[in-house]
Amino acid sequence: MQIMSNRLKYFLLVSLFLTILKTNVSAQNSKNGRTNFTRGELVAWCIVPFDIKKRGPEERCQMLNDLGITKLAYDWRESNIPTFDQEVDALEKHHISLQAFWLMSDTNVNNNPQLDAVFSLLRCRKIKTQLWYFFVQPKESANLPQAQKIAEAAKAVSVIAKRADSIGCKVGLYNHDGWFGEPENQLAILKELRLKNVGMVYNFNHAQYQIENFQKFFPSISPYLLAINLAGLKKGDQQIFPISKNGAEKEMIKIILNSNYSGPTGIINENTDPDAEIGLKKNMAGLRDILKSLGYKKAANTYKAFK
Repeated sequence: MQIMSNRLKYFLLVSLFLTILKTNVSAQNSKNGRTNFTRGELVAWCIVPFDIKKRGPEERCQMLNDLGITKLAYDWRESNIPTFDQEVDALEKHHISLQAFWLMSDTNVNNNPQLDAVFSLLRCRKIKTQLWYFFVQPKESANLPQAQKIAEAAKAVSVIAKRADSIGCKVGLYNHDGWFGEPENQLAILKELRLKNVGMVYNFNHAQYQIENFQKFFPSISPYLLAINLAGLKKGDQQIFPISKNGAEKEMIKIILNSNYSGPTGIINENTDPDAEIGLKKNMAGLRDILKSLGYKKAANTYKAFK
């Protein structure tokens, strides 16, 4: 009995050792296997209107090629509508994927020339992408009961979602300022709609008031996320800063890296620098430093040649 007992103890110890070893290897592989934070998988965002050089489609794509960025989320303005086709041509020429197209509207979604221009382009060019949609709540709706606010927003989103579905596109509810920018409200809209092609896009550049609660609500929004856009943040400050390992965003990024989120990761330039190229470089350098400090060396090393 003593021999059997010793053998059993030995077996249990070996099993425990192998389990710990496997866990450590899995954790390391998980860190080394992170691809959505590598340089080649980044999505450039906020580089069309936020660029003092006012680059056109060709210049913008050449800049992204030089930076090693292969995906673009297109934050157009009305003045860009005449060059929509040129933008698509340049993206195809430079082998850059159109990750997303920005959309916004109030309750007027059925007779909106700007929305029509976007959907016309996507349909004609047979483009399947994400539509990052921001619903502008009418001022007169601010004092409505919560249920009515949700119903009003859901009605607008449903129109966008139906048009998007007809051309094979997905819709991401885009958190901006105000009521629509709160994750809890967006989750309520998703629950109201229950549409397969509608999810969420979470933006750090509009998260100044959500830093403290990020750890609490992120698990709830994670299953619905189509994309995350990173920016530098400081607690108690409404400004946007370059991404830095000393900012509040480091802990938020750590939470994301420790989750199952594997979707696109955006890198932005909004208010980082007047020149979009310099702004992207600053944020790429900051993200590299955060990845390195958190132990994601393989992902961080993809920025090694970056200066």
